[in-house]
Amino acid sequence: MSSAKLRAFLAVARHGSFSAGARALGLSQPTLTTQVQSLERQHNVELFHRRGRRIELSDVGQQLLPIAQRLAALELEAHNLLRDSGRLDSGQLKLGAVGPFHVIEMVDSYRQRYPRIDVSIRVGNSAEVLADLEQYVTDIAVLAGLHEDPGLCAVRYARHAIILFARNDHPLARRGSIAIEELEGQPLLQREPGSTTRAALERALAEAGVTPRMAMEIGSREALREAVVRGIGLGAVSEAEFIPDPRIQPIRIDGDPVHTETYLYCLAERRGSRLISSFFDAAIDAGRAQGAVS
Repeated sequence: MSSAKLRAFLAVARHGSFSAGARALGLSQPTLTTQVQSLERQHNVELFHRRGRRIELSDVGQQLLPIAQRLAALELEAHNLLRDSGRLDSGQLKLGAVGPFHVIEMVDSYRQRYPRIDVSIRVGNSAEVLADLEQYVTDIAVLAGLHEDPGLCAVRYARHAIILFARNDHPLARRGSIAIEELEGQPLLQREPGSTTRAALERALAEAGVTPRMAMEIGSREALREAVVRGIGLGAVSEAEFIPDPRIQPIRIDGDPVHTETYLYCLAERRGSRLISSFFDAAIDAGRAQGAVS
C-alpha cells in the first residue's frame, strides 16, 4: 500500500469529491481517481459509494478514514523531523568525555549556535569513552592524546602545557618556574596508569635523566589536589585543568617541555554527518578564539 494512494483516499474523503480532492493535492482528477480505484482493486474493497456526482464513504472507508488520518499525521511528523534535523533545528547529540574541562566550553559554544539541539555528556575513562563511540552509544568523543585507529576520525582541539603545583610552604612554591632537573629527588604525586598527564611527564623526566621520588599514586584530580594541600608531594596537571586555590601555588617547568593534547573523535564513517560536522566546526572555532587551537 503506497502513501500516495492513502493520501488520495484521504483527500477525497476530506473534500467530498474527486475533483476537490484532486485540486487540494495539485493532481489531475483522472490521476486521483486512478489512485483510489487502484487501492480498491488491490484489496478488493469499495471505499466510496458513487451516487451520481455525490460520493459517500462505505463502511470500510469509514473505518479506514481515522487510520489514514493517523498515518498522514505520522508522515507529516516524520517529514518535519527530517527537515528540522537537516536544518539543525532539532535533534540530539551525545558526547563522551574523560572530564568536563574542555567539553563544557565546547558545548557552551555549540548551544549558542544551535540552541534547539539537545546535547548530553557521558563521562568515563578513555577506554569507556572509546567503546561508547564505537558502539554508537555516543556520537562524538573528547579525549586527551591521539589514538591511532583507521576507523576513527580525530581533530586536535587544544594543546596545553603540564604544570606543577605545590603547597604554599613548599620551597618551590615561591618560584614562578623551575628547571625540570630540579625535580630530582622531589616527592612527586602521580596519576593512575593510563593517565595521559602521567605518561607525558614520565617521558619528559626520562629524556632529561631526572628521577623524582614517587610519593603516591592517586586516581583523581580532586584527591591529587587534596594530597598536595596536605604536603604529601608535588602535583602535576594540565594548565587548563588547574583550579586556583589559596593553599597552593602553580609552578611552570622551564620551556614547557611537557604538554597534553585534546582531540575530538568520531567514527570515520560518520564524519560527513551534518550534526557531527556542526559540532566539530563550532568546537574548533571556539578553540581558536581562546587561543587553544593554532
